[in-house]
Amino acid sequence: MLVWEITATDEAALDRYEGFPYFYRKEKVKIELNGKRRTAMVYIMNIEGRGGEYRPLNQPGVGYYTTILEGYKAAGFDENILRQATKDSIETENAECAE
Repeated sequence: MLVWEITATDEAALDRYEGFPYFYRKEKVKIELNGKRRTAMVYIMNIEGRGGEYRPLNQPGVGYYTTILEGYKAAGFDENILRQATKDSIETENAECAE
């Protein structure tokens, strides 16, 4: 788990970057950090577009994937998890296109 403490300015910049509230919504989750229960904010992808239409999940663009991969490396996360998630999203996207 990776957690940041952010300012209101940071959150506003992240909102723009993540496309809040159209592409992602924000939710509060309970986490345990250093033995204490805390509340954290997370971005979760919306499955509906602005007009209520279904937005299929698909693979991230190269630039976004590179940013995510850099974060994984910096945090010491298992990069294979990201690679597998991307592979799964490509397979899902291909299956939806075949229907």
